[in-house]
Amino acid sequence: MSNCKQCNNGFEITDGDRKFYEKMNVPEPALCPDCRQQLRWAFRNQDKLYKRKCDFTGKEMISLYSPDKPYKVYKEDIWWSDKWDPMEYGRDFDFNRSFFEQFNDLLLDVPRRGMHQDGSNEGCDYITFGFNNRNCYLVFTGFYCEDVYHSTWTGMMKDSMDCLRSFESSLLYECINCEKCYECFYCHNTQNCQESYFLDDCRNCKNCISCKNLRNKEYHIYNKPVSKEEFKAYKEQMLEGGLLGEKTKFDKWKLNLPYLYTHIDNSEGCTGDYIENAKNCHNCFDVLLGAEDLRHCQFSGWKGKDMMDCSMCGKEAELLYQMHATVGSINCAFTIFCRGSSNVYYSDCISSCDHLFGCVGLNHKKYCILNKQYTKEAYEELVPKIIEHMKKTGEWGEFFPSKLSPFGYNETMAEYFFPLDKEKALKDGFKWSDYETPPLKVEKIIPADQLPDNIKNIPDDILNWAIECEVTKKPFRIITQELKFYRSHNLPIPHRCPEQRNLDRLNQRNPYKLWNRKCFKCEADIQTTYSPDRQEKVYCEPCYLESLA
Repeated sequence: MSNCKQCNNGFEITDGDRKFYEKMNVPEPALCPDCRQQLRWAFRNQDKLYKRKCDFTGKEMISLYSPDKPYKVYKEDIWWSDKWDPMEYGRDFDFNRSFFEQFNDLLLDVPRRGMHQDGSNEGCDYITFGFNNRNCYLVFTGFYCEDVYHSTWTGMMKDSMDCLRSFESSLLYECINCEKCYECFYCHNTQNCQESYFLDDCRNCKNCISCKNLRNKEYHIYNKPVSKEEFKAYKEQMLEGGLLGEKTKFDKWKLNLPYLYTHIDNSEGCTGDYIENAKNCHNCFDVLLGAEDLRHCQFSGWKGKDMMDCSMCGKEAELLYQMHATVGSINCAFTIFCRGSSNVYYSDCISSCDHLFGCVGLNHKKYCILNKQYTKEAYEELVPKIIEHMKKTGEWGEFFPSKLSPFGYNETMAEYFFPLDKEKALKDGFKWSDYETPPLKVEKIIPADQLPDNIKNIPDDILNWAIECEVTKKPFRIITQELKFYRSHNLPIPHRCPEQRNLDRLNQRNPYKLWNRKCFKCEADIQTTYSPDRQEKVYCEPCYLESLA
Protein backbone atom coordinates (compact mmCIF):
# COMPACT_ATOMS: atom_id res chain seq x y z
CA MET A 1 0.00 0.00 0.00
CA SER A 2 1.30 3.43 -1.02
CA ASN A 3 0.20 6.88 0.14
CA CYS A 4 -0.78 9.46 -2.48
CA LYS A 5 1.41 12.56 -2.28
CA GLN A 6 -1.55 14.75 -3.29
CA CYS A 7 -4.48 13.55 -1.13
CA ASN A 8 -2.47 11.34 1.28
CA ASN A 9 -4.95 8.47 0.85
CA GLY A 10 -3.59 4.96 0.60
CA PHE A 11 -3.81 3.13 -2.72
CA GLU A 12 -2.85 -0.34 -3.86
CA ILE A 13 -0.33 -1.14 -6.56
CA THR A 14 -1.05 -4.67 -7.77
CA ASP A 15 1.29 -7.20 -9.32
CA GLY A 16 -0.50 -6.56 -12.61
CA ASP A 17 0.24 -2.86 -12.27
CA ARG A 18 3.90 -3.55 -11.65
CA LYS A 19 4.16 -5.78 -14.71
CA PHE A 20 2.75 -2.96 -16.80
CA TYR A 21 5.20 -0.42 -15.35
CA GLU A 22 8.06 -2.78 -16.15
CA LYS A 23 6.79 -3.18 -19.69
CA MET A 24 6.64 0.60 -20.13
CA ASN A 25 9.94 1.09 -18.24
CA VAL A 26 8.43 3.67 -15.88
CA PRO A 27 8.51 3.92 -12.07
CA GLU A 28 5.51 3.34 -9.82
CA PRO A 29 3.29 6.45 -9.57
CA ALA A 30 3.31 8.80 -6.60
CA LEU A 31 -0.39 9.69 -7.02
CA CYS A 32 -3.44 7.51 -6.44
CA PRO A 33 -5.66 6.61 -9.44
CA ASP A 34 -8.20 9.33 -8.59
CA CYS A 35 -5.58 12.08 -8.35
CA ARG A 36 -3.95 10.87 -11.55
CA GLN A 37 -7.33 11.05 -13.28
CA GLN A 38 -8.03 14.49 -11.84
CA LEU A 39 -4.73 15.81 -13.14
CA ARG A 40 -5.38 14.54 -16.67
CA TRP A 41 -8.84 16.12 -16.79
CA ALA A 42 -7.32 19.41 -15.57
CA PHE A 43 -5.71 19.74 -19.01
CA ARG A 44 -8.98 19.48 -20.93
CA ASN A 45 -11.24 22.46 -21.47
CA GLN A 46 -14.09 20.93 -23.41
CA ASP A 47 -16.98 23.38 -23.23
CA LYS A 48 -15.86 26.85 -22.16
CA LEU A 49 -15.79 28.94 -25.33
CA TYR A 50 -14.54 32.48 -25.89
CA LYS A 51 -14.24 35.05 -28.62
CA ARG A 52 -10.68 36.13 -29.31
CA LYS A 53 -8.36 36.99 -32.18
CA CYS A 54 -6.52 34.40 -34.23
CA ASP A 55 -2.87 35.18 -33.56
CA PHE A 56 -1.97 34.48 -37.18
CA THR A 57 -4.66 36.36 -39.13
CA GLY A 58 -5.86 38.83 -36.49
CA LYS A 59 -9.45 37.86 -37.33
CA GLU A 60 -12.03 37.07 -34.65
CA MET A 61 -12.52 33.41 -33.84
CA ILE A 62 -14.25 31.11 -31.35
CA SER A 63 -11.71 29.41 -29.12
CA LEU A 64 -11.17 27.27 -26.06
CA TYR A 65 -8.69 29.90 -24.89
CA SER A 66 -9.88 33.13 -23.32
CA PRO A 67 -8.24 36.34 -24.64
CA ASP A 68 -6.19 36.75 -21.47
CA LYS A 69 -4.32 33.47 -21.93
CA PRO A 70 -0.59 33.89 -22.63
CA TYR A 71 -0.63 31.43 -25.54
CA LYS A 72 -0.61 31.89 -29.30
CA VAL A 73 -3.85 30.45 -30.69
CA TYR A 74 -4.60 29.74 -34.34
CA LYS A 75 -7.86 28.95 -36.05
CA GLU A 76 -8.11 25.31 -37.11
CA ASP A 77 -7.55 25.80 -40.83
CA ILE A 78 -4.48 27.94 -40.17
CA TRP A 79 -3.06 25.56 -37.58
CA TRP A 80 -3.21 22.65 -40.01
CA SER A 81 -1.84 24.65 -42.96
CA ASP A 82 1.74 25.00 -44.15
CA LYS A 83 1.69 28.72 -43.40
CA TRP A 84 3.75 28.17 -40.28
CA ASP A 85 6.26 25.58 -39.07
CA PRO A 86 6.34 24.27 -35.45
CA MET A 87 9.95 23.17 -36.01
CA GLU A 88 10.97 26.83 -36.04
CA TYR A 89 10.48 26.79 -32.27
CA GLY A 90 12.97 23.97 -31.72
CA ARG A 91 15.63 24.35 -29.03
CA ASP A 92 18.43 22.48 -27.30
CA PHE A 93 17.83 20.72 -24.01
CA ASP A 94 19.42 22.55 -21.08
CA PHE A 95 20.66 20.19 -18.35
CA ASN A 96 20.87 23.11 -15.96
CA ARG A 97 17.08 23.46 -15.92
CA SER A 98 14.23 21.10 -15.18
CA PHE A 99 12.45 19.41 -18.07
CA PHE A 100 9.00 20.76 -17.15
CA GLU A 101 10.34 24.32 -17.01
CA GLN A 102 11.76 24.00 -20.52
CA PHE A 103 8.62 22.29 -21.82
CA ASN A 104 6.46 25.09 -20.45
CA ASP A 105 8.57 27.61 -22.36
CA LEU A 106 7.87 25.62 -25.52
CA LEU A 107 4.13 25.54 -24.75
CA LEU A 108 4.12 29.32 -24.51
CA ASP A 109 5.84 29.71 -27.88
CA VAL A 110 4.22 27.10 -30.17
CA PRO A 111 0.75 28.13 -31.47
CA ARG A 112 -2.18 26.09 -30.17
CA ARG A 113 -5.29 24.75 -31.90
CA GLY A 114 -8.30 26.92 -31.27
CA MET A 115 -11.05 24.29 -31.11
CA HIS A 116 -9.74 20.76 -31.88
CA GLN A 117 -12.05 20.00 -34.80
CA ASP A 118 -11.15 17.18 -37.17
CA GLY A 119 -12.59 15.92 -40.42
CA SER A 120 -15.41 17.87 -42.02
CA ASN A 121 -17.50 20.00 -39.65
CA GLU A 122 -19.85 22.02 -41.82
CA GLY A 123 -21.84 24.68 -40.00
CA CYS A 124 -20.21 23.79 -36.69
CA ASP A 125 -18.30 26.85 -35.52
CA TYR A 126 -19.32 26.28 -31.90
CA ILE A 127 -18.26 22.67 -31.39
CA THR A 128 -15.09 21.24 -29.86
CA PHE A 129 -13.33 17.91 -30.33
CA GLY A 130 -15.72 17.20 -33.19
CA PHE A 131 -15.29 14.85 -36.13
CA ASN A 132 -17.39 14.89 -39.30
CA ASN A 133 -20.42 16.77 -37.97
CA ARG A 134 -22.94 18.96 -39.75
CA ASN A 135 -25.05 21.87 -38.51
CA CYS A 136 -24.29 21.33 -34.82
CA TYR A 137 -24.14 23.93 -32.08
CA LEU A 138 -22.45 23.67 -28.69
CA VAL A 139 -21.66 19.99 -29.16
CA PHE A 140 -18.60 18.81 -27.28
CA THR A 141 -16.85 15.60 -28.32
CA GLY A 142 -19.31 14.56 -31.00
CA PHE A 143 -18.81 12.53 -34.16
CA TYR A 144 -20.99 11.98 -37.21
CA CYS A 145 -23.78 14.14 -35.78
CA GLU A 146 -26.23 16.29 -37.70
CA ASP A 147 -28.50 19.02 -36.35
CA VAL A 148 -27.53 18.31 -32.75
CA TYR A 149 -27.37 21.03 -30.09
CA HIS A 150 -26.13 21.45 -26.51
CA SER A 151 -24.85 17.88 -26.22
CA THR A 152 -21.72 16.11 -24.98
CA TRP A 153 -20.09 12.79 -25.92
CA THR A 154 -22.48 11.93 -28.73
CA GLY A 155 -22.05 9.93 -31.91
CA MET A 156 -24.17 9.25 -34.98
CA MET A 157 -26.97 11.41 -33.60
CA LYS A 158 -29.49 13.46 -35.52
CA ASP A 159 -32.07 16.14 -34.70
CA SER A 160 -31.43 15.98 -30.96
CA MET A 161 -30.75 18.37 -28.13
CA ASP A 162 -29.38 18.39 -24.59
CA CYS A 163 -28.04 14.84 -24.57
CA LEU A 164 -25.11 13.20 -22.82
CA ARG A 165 -23.30 10.05 -23.88
CA SER A 166 -25.91 8.97 -26.40
CA PHE A 167 -25.40 7.26 -29.74
CA GLU A 168 -27.11 6.17 -32.96
CA SER A 169 -30.36 7.95 -32.18
CA SER A 170 -32.56 10.75 -33.43
CA LEU A 171 -35.13 13.15 -31.98
CA LEU A 172 -33.82 12.87 -28.43
CA TYR A 173 -34.08 15.50 -25.71
CA GLU A 174 -32.52 15.46 -22.25
CA CYS A 175 -31.34 11.88 -22.66
CA ILE A 176 -28.38 10.28 -20.90
CA ASN A 177 -26.71 6.97 -21.79
CA CYS A 178 -29.18 6.17 -24.56
CA GLU A 179 -28.53 4.16 -27.71
CA LYS A 180 -30.54 3.42 -30.84
CA CYS A 181 -33.58 5.36 -29.67
CA TYR A 182 -36.08 7.47 -31.56
CA GLU A 183 -38.21 10.34 -30.32
CA CYS A 184 -37.43 9.89 -26.64
CA PHE A 185 -37.43 12.58 -23.97
CA TYR A 186 -35.87 12.59 -20.48
CA CYS A 187 -34.65 8.99 -20.78
CA HIS A 188 -31.68 7.34 -19.06
CA ASN A 189 -29.83 4.08 -19.66
CA THR A 190 -32.23 3.16 -22.42
CA GLN A 191 -31.78 1.21 -25.67
CA ASN A 192 -33.93 0.59 -28.74
CA CYS A 193 -36.90 2.59 -27.44
CA GLN A 194 -39.30 4.85 -29.29
CA GLU A 195 -41.80 7.63 -28.69
CA SER A 196 -41.45 7.63 -24.92
CA TYR A 197 -40.93 9.95 -21.96
CA PHE A 198 -39.08 9.44 -18.67
CA LEU A 199 -37.61 5.97 -19.08
CA ASP A 200 -34.87 4.48 -16.93
CA ASP A 201 -33.09 1.25 -17.90
CA CYS A 202 -35.65 0.15 -20.49
CA ARG A 203 -35.08 -1.96 -23.60
CA ASN A 204 -37.14 -2.33 -26.77
CA CYS A 205 -40.07 -0.27 -25.51
CA LYS A 206 -42.45 1.99 -27.38
CA ASN A 207 -45.05 4.49 -26.26
CA CYS A 208 -44.18 4.32 -22.57
CA ILE A 209 -44.19 7.08 -19.96
CA SER A 210 -42.42 7.10 -16.59
CA CYS A 211 -41.27 3.49 -16.65
CA LYS A 212 -38.23 1.72 -15.23
CA ASN A 213 -36.66 -1.68 -15.89
CA LEU A 214 -39.08 -2.62 -18.67
CA ARG A 215 -38.28 -5.00 -21.52
CA ASN A 216 -40.21 -5.32 -24.78
CA LYS A 217 -43.28 -3.34 -23.68
CA GLU A 218 -45.66 -0.92 -25.36
CA TYR A 219 -48.26 1.45 -23.94
CA HIS A 220 -47.17 1.40 -20.31
CA ILE A 221 -47.35 4.17 -17.69
CA TYR A 222 -45.46 3.69 -14.42
CA ASN A 223 -44.84 0.06 -15.48
CA LYS A 224 -48.58 -0.65 -15.84
CA PRO A 225 -50.19 -1.55 -19.18
CA VAL A 226 -52.72 0.96 -20.52
CA SER A 227 -54.85 1.21 -23.62
CA LYS A 228 -53.79 3.30 -26.56
CA GLU A 229 -56.51 5.80 -25.73
CA GLU A 230 -55.46 6.02 -22.06
CA PHE A 231 -51.87 6.58 -23.11
CA LYS A 232 -52.82 9.36 -25.51
CA ALA A 233 -54.95 11.12 -22.89
CA TYR A 234 -52.21 10.89 -20.22
CA LYS A 235 -49.59 12.20 -22.63
CA GLU A 236 -51.72 15.18 -23.65
CA GLN A 237 -52.45 16.04 -20.04
CA MET A 238 -48.76 15.68 -19.12
CA LEU A 239 -47.65 18.00 -21.91
CA GLU A 240 -50.27 20.59 -21.05
CA GLY A 241 -49.60 20.44 -17.31
CA GLY A 242 -45.83 20.64 -17.59
CA LEU A 243 -43.09 18.04 -17.94
CA LEU A 244 -41.12 19.13 -14.90
CA GLY A 245 -43.90 18.03 -12.55
CA GLU A 246 -43.92 14.61 -14.18
CA LYS A 247 -40.14 14.40 -13.83
CA THR A 248 -40.33 15.13 -10.09
CA LYS A 249 -42.99 12.47 -9.64
CA PHE A 250 -41.06 9.88 -11.66
CA ASP A 251 -37.73 10.53 -9.89
CA LYS A 252 -39.39 9.82 -6.53
CA TRP A 253 -41.36 6.79 -7.74
CA LYS A 254 -38.44 4.97 -9.36
CA LEU A 255 -36.50 4.82 -6.08
CA ASN A 256 -38.85 1.97 -5.10
CA LEU A 257 -37.49 -0.21 -7.90
CA PRO A 258 -34.10 -1.97 -8.07
CA TYR A 259 -31.03 -0.47 -9.73
CA LEU A 260 -28.45 -2.66 -11.44
CA TYR A 261 -25.14 -2.39 -9.59
CA THR A 262 -23.17 -1.78 -12.79
CA HIS A 263 -23.52 -1.66 -16.56
CA ILE A 264 -21.10 -4.25 -17.95
CA ASP A 265 -22.26 -6.02 -21.13
CA ASN A 266 -20.64 -8.82 -23.13
CA SER A 267 -17.44 -8.46 -21.14
CA GLU A 268 -15.13 -10.76 -19.23
CA GLY A 269 -13.13 -10.05 -16.08
CA CYS A 270 -14.04 -6.36 -15.84
CA THR A 271 -14.80 -3.95 -13.00
CA GLY A 272 -16.19 -0.44 -13.32
CA ASP A 273 -19.26 0.90 -15.10
CA TYR A 274 -20.51 1.27 -18.66
CA ILE A 275 -18.20 -1.32 -20.14
CA GLU A 276 -19.15 -3.06 -23.40
CA ASN A 277 -17.49 -5.88 -25.32
CA ALA A 278 -14.30 -5.74 -23.28
CA LYS A 279 -11.91 -8.09 -21.53
CA ASN A 280 -9.79 -7.66 -18.39
CA CYS A 281 -10.57 -4.00 -17.81
CA HIS A 282 -10.30 -3.01 -14.15
CA ASN A 283 -11.56 0.17 -12.48
CA CYS A 284 -12.62 1.44 -15.90
CA PHE A 285 -15.56 3.60 -16.91
CA ASP A 286 -17.17 4.23 -20.27
CA VAL A 287 -15.00 1.66 -21.98
CA LEU A 288 -16.34 0.49 -25.32
CA LEU A 289 -15.92 -1.80 -28.29
CA GLY A 290 -13.27 -4.45 -27.88
CA ALA A 291 -11.04 -2.94 -25.21
CA GLU A 292 -8.64 -5.38 -23.57
CA ASP A 293 -6.31 -5.21 -20.59
CA LEU A 294 -7.09 -1.68 -19.39
CA ARG A 295 -6.67 -0.27 -15.88
CA HIS A 296 -7.90 3.01 -14.42
CA CYS A 297 -9.21 4.29 -17.77
CA GLN A 298 -12.16 6.57 -18.55
CA PHE A 299 -13.99 6.95 -21.83
CA SER A 300 -11.52 4.77 -23.64
CA GLY A 301 -11.46 1.56 -25.62
CA TRP A 302 -12.46 1.22 -29.26
CA LYS A 303 -10.21 -1.84 -29.60
CA GLY A 304 -7.59 -0.24 -27.38
CA LYS A 305 -5.29 -2.70 -25.67
CA ASP A 306 -2.82 -2.69 -22.81
CA MET A 307 -3.46 0.81 -21.43
CA MET A 308 -3.31 2.29 -17.95
CA ASP A 309 -4.40 5.67 -16.59
CA CYS A 310 -5.82 6.92 -19.86
CA SER A 311 -8.76 9.25 -20.55
CA MET A 312 -10.42 9.60 -23.95
CA CYS A 313 -7.99 7.12 -25.53
CA GLY A 314 -8.25 4.15 -27.84
CA LYS A 315 -9.15 3.36 -31.44
CA GLU A 316 -6.72 0.48 -31.81
CA ALA A 317 -4.18 2.12 -29.53
CA GLU A 318 -1.80 -0.07 -27.56
CA LEU A 319 0.69 0.33 -24.73
CA LEU A 320 -0.41 3.72 -23.46
CA TYR A 321 0.28 5.11 -20.00
CA GLN A 322 -0.86 8.40 -18.46
CA MET A 323 -2.33 9.65 -21.73
CA HIS A 324 -5.21 11.92 -22.60
CA ALA A 325 -7.16 12.26 -25.87
CA THR A 326 -5.15 9.76 -27.89
CA VAL A 327 -6.18 7.52 -30.79
CA GLY A 328 -4.37 5.03 -32.99
CA SER A 329 -1.06 5.32 -31.13
CA ILE A 330 1.39 2.76 -29.79
CA ASN A 331 3.90 2.83 -26.93
CA CYS A 332 3.31 6.38 -25.72
CA ALA A 333 3.26 7.92 -22.26
CA PHE A 334 2.64 11.25 -20.49
CA THR A 335 1.19 12.93 -23.58
CA ILE A 336 -1.93 14.95 -24.46
CA PHE A 337 -3.76 14.95 -27.81
CA CYS A 338 -1.81 12.36 -29.71
CA ARG A 339 -3.05 10.51 -32.77
CA GLY A 340 -1.56 7.98 -35.14
CA SER A 341 1.84 8.11 -33.45
CA SER A 342 4.31 5.85 -31.69
CA ASN A 343 7.06 6.15 -29.10
CA VAL A 344 5.99 9.62 -27.99
CA TYR A 345 6.74 10.85 -24.46
CA TYR A 346 5.91 14.06 -22.62
CA SER A 347 4.42 15.84 -25.63
CA ASP A 348 1.32 17.80 -26.60
CA CYS A 349 -0.81 17.89 -29.76
CA ILE A 350 1.03 15.36 -31.89
CA SER A 351 -0.10 13.75 -35.14
CA SER A 352 1.44 10.92 -37.19
CA CYS A 353 4.84 11.07 -35.50
CA ASP A 354 7.41 8.59 -34.25
CA HIS A 355 10.02 8.90 -31.51
CA LEU A 356 9.36 12.29 -29.96
CA PHE A 357 10.27 13.59 -26.53
CA GLY A 358 8.99 16.88 -25.14
CA CYS A 359 7.48 18.19 -28.38
CA VAL A 360 4.49 20.41 -29.15
CA GLY A 361 2.34 20.68 -32.28
CA LEU A 362 4.34 18.37 -34.55
CA ASN A 363 2.92 16.52 -37.55
CA HIS A 364 4.66 13.74 -39.51
CA LYS A 365 8.00 14.09 -37.71
CA LYS A 366 10.54 11.62 -36.32
CA TYR A 367 13.33 11.80 -33.76
CA CYS A 368 12.64 15.24 -32.31
CA ILE A 369 13.29 16.65 -28.83
CA LEU A 370 11.79 20.00 -27.83
CA ASN A 371 10.78 20.43 -31.50
CA LYS A 372 14.38 20.12 -32.68
CA GLN A 373 15.32 17.54 -35.32
CA TYR A 374 17.93 14.86 -34.50
CA THR A 375 19.32 11.86 -36.27
CA LYS A 376 18.18 8.48 -35.04
CA GLU A 377 21.55 7.89 -33.40
CA ALA A 378 21.71 11.30 -31.72
CA TYR A 379 18.11 10.96 -30.48
CA GLU A 380 18.72 7.54 -28.97
CA GLU A 381 21.84 8.86 -27.24
CA LEU A 382 20.25 12.03 -25.83
CA VAL A 383 16.86 10.74 -24.59
CA PRO A 384 18.32 8.41 -21.91
CA LYS A 385 20.39 11.31 -20.60
CA ILE A 386 17.28 13.50 -20.35
CA ILE A 387 15.45 10.72 -18.51
CA GLU A 388 18.30 10.41 -16.02
CA HIS A 389 18.18 14.17 -15.53
CA MET A 390 14.41 13.95 -14.93
CA LYS A 391 14.93 11.21 -12.36
CA LYS A 392 17.25 13.51 -10.43
CA THR A 393 14.73 16.36 -10.52
CA GLY A 394 11.86 14.02 -9.56
CA GLU A 395 10.00 14.53 -12.84
CA TRP A 396 10.37 11.17 -14.59
CA GLY A 397 7.34 8.91 -14.33
CA GLU A 398 4.84 11.63 -13.39
CA PHE A 399 2.26 13.37 -15.57
CA PHE A 400 2.62 17.07 -16.35
CA PRO A 401 2.30 19.19 -13.20
CA SER A 402 -0.93 21.18 -12.91
CA LYS A 403 0.88 24.49 -13.42
CA LEU A 404 1.52 23.49 -17.05
CA SER A 405 -2.18 23.29 -17.88
CA PRO A 406 -3.19 26.13 -20.20
CA PHE A 407 -6.54 26.43 -18.41
CA GLY A 408 -7.92 27.39 -15.05
CA TYR A 409 -9.25 24.47 -13.04
CA ASN A 410 -12.75 25.92 -13.29
CA GLU A 411 -12.53 25.77 -17.10
CA THR A 412 -11.71 22.08 -17.27
CA MET A 413 -13.44 18.72 -17.04
CA ALA A 414 -11.69 18.19 -13.71
CA GLU A 415 -14.15 20.67 -12.21
CA TYR A 416 -17.01 18.36 -13.21
CA PHE A 417 -15.52 15.13 -11.88
CA PHE A 418 -13.63 16.58 -8.90
CA PRO A 419 -15.33 19.88 -7.98
CA LEU A 420 -13.20 22.36 -6.01
CA ASP A 421 -13.71 25.95 -4.99
CA LYS A 422 -11.12 28.53 -5.93
CA GLU A 423 -9.31 28.47 -2.59
CA LYS A 424 -8.94 24.70 -2.57
CA ALA A 425 -7.94 24.52 -6.24
CA LEU A 426 -5.18 27.09 -5.77
CA LYS A 427 -4.03 25.37 -2.58
CA ASP A 428 -3.71 22.10 -4.50
CA GLY A 429 -1.54 23.78 -7.12
CA PHE A 430 -4.09 24.26 -9.90
CA LYS A 431 -4.69 27.45 -11.83
CA TRP A 432 -7.96 29.40 -11.70
CA SER A 433 -9.53 31.60 -14.36
CA ASP A 434 -11.16 34.88 -13.34
CA TYR A 435 -11.88 35.94 -16.91
CA GLU A 436 -15.44 37.17 -17.41
CA THR A 437 -17.11 36.98 -20.80
CA PRO A 438 -18.46 40.36 -21.98
CA PRO A 439 -22.20 40.74 -21.35
CA LEU A 440 -24.69 39.80 -24.06
CA LYS A 441 -26.10 42.61 -26.17
CA VAL A 442 -29.83 41.96 -26.21
CA GLU A 443 -33.09 43.93 -26.10
CA LYS A 444 -33.90 42.71 -22.60
CA ILE A 445 -33.17 40.01 -20.06
CA ILE A 446 -36.01 37.93 -18.63
CA PRO A 447 -35.75 36.01 -15.33
CA ALA A 448 -36.40 32.34 -16.02
CA ASP A 449 -39.33 32.18 -13.60
CA GLN A 450 -41.19 34.73 -15.73
CA LEU A 451 -41.22 32.50 -18.80
CA PRO A 452 -44.62 31.01 -19.70
CA ASP A 453 -44.78 27.30 -18.87
CA ASN A 454 -46.45 26.45 -22.16
CA ILE A 455 -44.30 26.77 -25.28
CA LYS A 456 -47.40 27.95 -27.17
CA ASN A 457 -47.22 31.20 -25.22
CA ILE A 458 -43.59 31.93 -26.11
CA PRO A 459 -43.32 34.69 -28.75
CA ASP A 460 -40.80 34.76 -31.59
CA ASP A 461 -39.26 37.83 -29.95
CA ILE A 462 -37.57 35.58 -27.41
CA LEU A 463 -34.84 35.09 -30.00
CA ASN A 464 -33.86 38.72 -29.41
CA TRP A 465 -33.92 38.43 -25.63
CA ALA A 466 -31.75 36.73 -23.03
CA ILE A 467 -32.96 34.49 -20.22
CA GLU A 468 -31.48 34.79 -16.74
CA CYS A 469 -30.41 31.32 -15.60
CA GLU A 470 -32.24 30.35 -12.43
CA VAL A 471 -29.06 28.86 -10.94
CA THR A 472 -26.06 30.88 -12.13
CA LYS A 473 -28.00 34.11 -12.83
CA LYS A 474 -26.01 34.39 -16.06
CA PRO A 475 -27.99 35.46 -19.11
CA PHE A 476 -28.20 33.07 -22.04
CA ARG A 477 -29.87 33.04 -25.42
CA ILE A 478 -31.68 30.43 -27.43
CA ILE A 479 -31.23 30.08 -31.17
CA THR A 480 -33.79 29.65 -33.93
CA GLN A 481 -33.23 25.90 -34.24
CA GLU A 482 -33.85 25.46 -30.52
CA LEU A 483 -37.14 27.31 -30.55
CA LYS A 484 -38.29 25.25 -33.52
CA PHE A 485 -37.37 22.03 -31.69
CA TYR A 486 -39.22 23.04 -28.51
CA ARG A 487 -42.31 23.97 -30.47
CA SER A 488 -42.27 20.81 -32.58
CA HIS A 489 -42.23 18.60 -29.48
CA ASN A 490 -44.24 20.78 -27.10
CA LEU A 491 -41.28 21.22 -24.75
CA PRO A 492 -40.83 24.12 -22.33
CA ILE A 493 -38.11 26.73 -22.72
CA PRO A 494 -35.26 25.73 -20.36
CA HIS A 495 -34.79 27.82 -17.23
CA ARG A 496 -31.09 27.05 -17.00
CA CYS A 497 -28.19 28.09 -19.18
CA PRO A 498 -26.57 25.43 -21.42
CA GLU A 499 -23.52 25.14 -19.16
CA GLN A 500 -25.68 24.49 -16.09
CA ARG A 501 -27.83 21.99 -17.99
CA ASN A 502 -24.72 20.11 -19.03
CA LEU A 503 -23.52 20.08 -15.43
CA ASP A 504 -26.94 18.82 -14.30
CA ARG A 505 -26.71 15.92 -16.74
CA LEU A 506 -23.18 15.05 -15.68
CA ASN A 507 -24.30 15.05 -12.05
CA GLN A 508 -27.05 12.57 -12.89
CA ARG A 509 -24.40 10.05 -13.87
CA ASN A 510 -22.61 8.16 -11.14
CA PRO A 511 -18.99 9.14 -10.40
CA TYR A 512 -15.99 7.34 -11.84
CA LYS A 513 -15.43 5.57 -8.53
CA LEU A 514 -16.18 2.13 -7.07
CA TRP A 515 -17.44 1.25 -3.60
CA ASN A 516 -17.79 -2.11 -1.90
CA ARG A 517 -21.32 -2.79 -0.68
CA LYS A 518 -23.91 -5.56 -0.43
CA CYS A 519 -26.68 -6.46 -2.84
CA PHE A 520 -29.91 -5.02 -1.41
CA LYS A 521 -31.69 -8.35 -1.88
CA CYS A 522 -29.26 -11.28 -1.37
CA GLU A 523 -26.44 -9.36 0.37
CA ALA A 524 -23.80 -10.65 -2.02
CA ASP A 525 -20.63 -8.55 -2.23
CA ILE A 526 -20.67 -6.10 -5.14
CA GLN A 527 -18.48 -3.29 -6.46
CA THR A 528 -20.60 -0.42 -7.65
CA THR A 529 -20.61 3.28 -8.44
CA TYR A 530 -23.51 3.71 -5.99
CA SER A 531 -21.90 4.79 -2.71
CA PRO A 532 -23.20 3.00 0.43
CA ASP A 533 -24.91 6.13 1.71
CA ARG A 534 -27.19 6.46 -1.34
CA GLN A 535 -30.85 5.52 -1.10
CA GLU A 536 -31.19 3.47 -4.29
CA LYS A 537 -31.91 -0.26 -3.92
CA VAL A 538 -28.86 -1.67 -5.68
CA TYR A 539 -29.04 -5.29 -6.85
CA CYS A 540 -26.40 -7.69 -8.08
CA GLU A 541 -26.96 -8.90 -11.64
CA PRO A 542 -28.72 -12.22 -10.85
CA CYS A 543 -31.16 -10.53 -8.46
CA TYR A 544 -31.73 -7.69 -10.89
CA LEU A 545 -32.48 -10.02 -13.80
CA GLU A 546 -34.82 -12.02 -11.59
CA SER A 547 -36.72 -8.84 -10.75
CA LEU A 548 -37.37 -8.25 -14.46
CA ALA A 549 -39.21 -11.56 -14.90
